[in-house]
Amino acid sequence: MSLLDLLALLPILILAFGGTAILMAGAWYREPRPLLAGGVATALIAAVAAGMVQPPTAEIAGLFSAGGYARFFTILWALLAAAGLMVAARYIMEKGLGAGEYVSLVLYAAAGMALLSSAIHLLGFFLALETFTLAFYILIASNRRCALAAEAGLKYLLMGAVATGFMAFGIALIYAVSGTLALPDAARLTTTAGELLPWGLLGWGMVLIAVGFKISLAPFHLWTPDVYQGAPAPVGGLLATGSKGAVVAALVGLLAMSGPVWHDLTDLLWLLAALTMLAGSLGALGQKNLKRLLAYSSVTHMGTLLVGLLCQSSEGLAATTFYVVVYVLTSLGAFAVIASLADERGEPMAFDEWRGLGHRHPVRCAVLVLVLLSLAGLPGTAGFMAKFAVFQAALQSGYLGLVLVGVFASVVSFAFYLRVTMLLFQSEEPASPRHAGTASEHAVLAACTAAILVFGLFPGILFDLISRILP
Repeated sequence: MSLLDLLALLPILILAFGGTAILMAGAWYREPRPLLAGGVATALIAAVAAGMVQPPTAEIAGLFSAGGYARFFTILWALLAAAGLMVAARYIMEKGLGAGEYVSLVLYAAAGMALLSSAIHLLGFFLALETFTLAFYILIASNRRCALAAEAGLKYLLMGAVATGFMAFGIALIYAVSGTLALPDAARLTTTAGELLPWGLLGWGMVLIAVGFKISLAPFHLWTPDVYQGAPAPVGGLLATGSKGAVVAALVGLLAMSGPVWHDLTDLLWLLAALTMLAGSLGALGQKNLKRLLAYSSVTHMGTLLVGLLCQSSEGLAATTFYVVVYVLTSLGAFAVIASLADERGEPMAFDEWRGLGHRHPVRCAVLVLVLLSLAGLPGTAGFMAKFAVFQAALQSGYLGLVLVGVFASVVSFAFYLRVTMLLFQSEEPASPRHAGTASEHAVLAACTAAILVFGLFPGILFDLISRILP
């Protein structure tokens, strides 16, 4: 790796070395506040470096891109890490967790997500994916005194190991057929005579299964509700947003480079997208736990994102990228509300704990209502514009059936989102007060709220930027 490659990697190096420095400092200095402040500062510096420092080369070691698309997502994941640490500050101090270890793992995860979003080579895709997945194995089970967290960590570890096996075997088959892991050559599924390469098709199918595990496509989504319920809300927010968003962002970049790699998998992808949207929306209907509801909600949104990827057009990729950003903002806001209301009784999860809570904490519950309605696709919110863009691209690509399934899933989603909204403001049984929250938690909620409203009312701001940076 040359000096130019290292300069292009500057934001990633800031995250990685900053995380290492905080990890070493935490071994001798146990006061959490300076370590948390250092982690937030490191993430913000990395975001500024990604936005302000022009990389001297377009590619890094032939594995990762250093273009505008890669830097855009580096900024997003660095800001997500900073917001995640701000939300987690009180959780770390109250549970007595090692701040150095927690902060370093979040920064390592952000570095891995940034690398994944910029992957242009299957080897880079695999390495970056496993980098942040390893960090999440530990973060989910970070509260060792909580049985639910330990169970969630074990389930995520087992499912992650299975997905890694599929991914490695699929990449090996692709290499055996094509002789390379570099795109677009690795995406060839036919010979020069037009004959199908069945082993290459099998390899890409196994990669698709691994991706299905990682982003909770049905029927590979069954781990999601248990892990979301058991993971601490600050970790759940990162898991629901960054880990899934980075995979989708990487797929957008890979598809833009490799062309119609999924042409022979179109029918399977159509079925996966439809099944995922239906499984998520119908599965959420019977939930009585908000975190499990958000898990099934995420399944529905991953199916919608797959619709955008299936279009394989510039409009579809732009809509998918917009959707990823909006999904990150809304899901982070939902988990931040849960974390801000946590007290000595734990996090409010069961619906009975939310009944009448809107009268005790009207501002934060109003934020939760806005976030949920944005996830449902209420006009005037960013979530509506994201769904509209994806479905419009699908119609232009001829996927009318998928659009009808997606609209049906969105209509169903209003039922369970509005159910939570009504619970919040029921007055016959006022809920007991919860924690007042901290300034850092309120700042994250304010930022998410502002972004949801701005991108909902003025989506062109983000769409114009995305159109300029798409690979």
